[in-house]
Amino acid sequence: MQIIYLQGTSAVFVMRIIPLDISKEDDGRQIRDILRQFGVSSSLLTRLKQTKNGITKNGSFARAIDTVSAGDELCIRIENKGSMPSKTAMDIPIVYEDEDLIVLNKPPLVPVHESRNHRGDTLSNFVAYHLDYDTAFRAVFRLDRDTSGLVLVAKHELAASKTAGKIKKDYYAVVHGQITESGQVVAPIARCGDSIIKRWVSADGDYAETHYEPVKVLSDRTLLRLNLITGRTHQIRVHMAHIGHPLLGDSMYGGATDLIGRQALHCGNIEFVHPISEKKMYLTAEFPLDFSSLIAD
Repeated sequence: MQIIYLQGTSAVFVMRIIPLDISKEDDGRQIRDILRQFGVSSSLLTRLKQTKNGITKNGSFARAIDTVSAGDELCIRIENKGSMPSKTAMDIPIVYEDEDLIVLNKPPLVPVHESRNHRGDTLSNFVAYHLDYDTAFRAVFRLDRDTSGLVLVAKHELAASKTAGKIKKDYYAVVHGQITESGQVVAPIARCGDSIIKRWVSADGDYAETHYEPVKVLSDRTLLRLNLITGRTHQIRVHMAHIGHPLLGDSMYGGATDLIGRQALHCGNIEFVHPISEKKMYLTAEFPLDFSSLIAD
């Protein structure tokens, strides 16, 4: 990352410089075709053209229509401008970080984004504090305020676009009752009446599919690992309640709150291809104490 200080102001932003390997197979191709294959969108390509030395070949300015030869050094420079929310120091574990991504283990009861009712106490405020430069906050996916676990934040536009919708997530939930076999729930989900928040299974809802498998079965509850094939609001909570196994702590959908004061739901694993290095990534996050105490022997 190259840090840029704007003259005459206190503003700071970061320029991400990304080198691209040019192989024999790329010989004679136009730069714009190589960038598109790498995942650069049309809008980002336009901004690269408008950025001073946004595209260089062998250290010199290059046009998108220029061709390359095997062994050329091609670089793009992404201006990572934007405005962050206010900075707040918080105790949030960082699971992984590099020039392109930061992955955090979000504690329960911490919102991801600021809202009318939450200012200065969100994951975005901590990321602003941690990065300490001006950029947009790009959470590639979000978790509900009460849900704990992994959240991936992209540090620039290219990282965000190349990971969005391409992350495999393993959720863990503690549900009422015993579930001894793996299964799936395929049931459409819609808004519940006039409620803005609550959802239910309804024939006129959107298609929704959840897969689950038991990890640990106790006398009156089960730890499940779940994968979402679709991504509807409250999908896990609605589907588990629909089959008679609501999440512990989930009072909205019939879960008891005597042992935990929020839904027992945690994003424990994520798997994805790194947007720049293109290496396979697998990251995990430990259960928080209120969750782990539910399944202790």
